[in-house]
Amino acid sequence: MSSTDARVKFVDAALLDAVSERARAAPRRRMNHNLHRDDDVVHRLLNAMEPDSYVMPHRHLDPAKAETILVLRGRFGLVLFDAHGQVERAELLGEGAGSCAVELPAGQYHRIVSLASGSVFFETKAGPYRPLTPEERAAWAPAEGEPAAAAYLAAMRARFE
Repeated sequence: MSSTDARVKFVDAALLDAVSERARAAPRRRMNHNLHRDDDVVHRLLNAMEPDSYVMPHRHLDPAKAETILVLRGRFGLVLFDAHGQVERAELLGEGAGSCAVELPAGQYHRIVSLASGSVFFETKAGPYRPLTPEERAAWAPAEGEPAAAAYLAAMRARFE
């Protein structure tokens, strides 16, 4: 393989800046940049997220959908929940934290909260992409776009202040 092989992909500061800029401009205040093809067995992507982006707590029920998150820049709060929505653990990830990565097993309710503008993490899990099913969404949490979502996000972020 030559150094000009089109399959070789580098993640540098310019790419992180570009994905972060797209996240800041996006209505949902987050943006992913896929490093994989849709038909790849393993999906690998950059996920830029701004502090006001709301991600509903969820889980992946497919046993093959363990998820790994590695913070490349910035800070995130990871919140793990039991099946009833009680917080089991809240862990700071990234700059100034004890951890920079987490491996989440399939079935674990979780959500990630951006704590700094320009934050980006690398995510990997088994493909193919499938939208979350109703059983994978946390019925006890507000859905994205609901009026209660902003207050719920603020409460989750407050765990890390």
